[in-house]
Amino acid sequence: MNYLFRLASNIENAVVRIGRLAAWAGLFLVLVTVFDVVTRNFSQSSWDILRNLSNAQQQWFGSTLLQELEWHLHTVLFLFCLGYAYIKGAHIRIDVFRERFSDSTKAWIEIAGIVLFLLPFCFLVVTFAIDFATSSYLQHEGSASGGGLPHRWIIKASLPAGLILLACAGIAILLKQIVLLTGASRQQDES
Repeated sequence: MNYLFRLASNIENAVVRIGRLAAWAGLFLVLVTVFDVVTRNFSQSSWDILRNLSNAQQQWFGSTLLQELEWHLHTVLFLFCLGYAYIKGAHIRIDVFRERFSDSTKAWIEIAGIVLFLLPFCFLVVTFAIDFATSSYLQHEGSASGGGLPHRWIIKASLPAGLILLACAGIAILLKQIVLLTGASRQQDES
C-alpha cells in the first residue's frame, strides 16, 4: 500500500506544480485586460501621450487580438487548474450531509464519484477534444476575426490537456482513498 500512496503523491505533486504554474495565467489575464481596457479608452483623451499610447496599442496589437488573448488566458487558467483545485478540495461538496459520515463512508462516496462520474466524463471529453484539436491543427485554423490570434489548435488542445490533468488528480485521490480504506480495514482486523 505504500507503493500506491507514493504513486498517488507523485501524481498529485505533478498536477499541483502544473496548476501553480498555470495560475500565473491569472496575473497575465489581469494585466492584458487592464491594458486593453485602459488603452482603448485613452483614444478620446485630451492628453497627447495617452492618445498616442492608445494609437500604438491599436497599431501593434488591436483590440481583437488582446480580447482573444484574454479568453485564451482564461481558458488556460481554468483548464490547467481544475486538477489542482480538485486535489486541494476547492470544489463544491454538500458538507451538510458529508460531515455526518464516517471517514470510510466518505472514502466510498469519493471512490464512487471518481469511478462512475469523473473518470468517464474526462475520458469522453478528452476523446472528442483530441479530434477537435487535431482537426483545427490540420486545417491551420486561426481566428475568424481579422487581426486575431493564429494557431487556434493550441487553445483547443488545452481542453484535452486540462481534462487529462483532472483525470490524473482523480486517479491520485482514488488511490489515496483505496489506501485509506485498506489501512482502515487492516486496523479493524488487527483490533
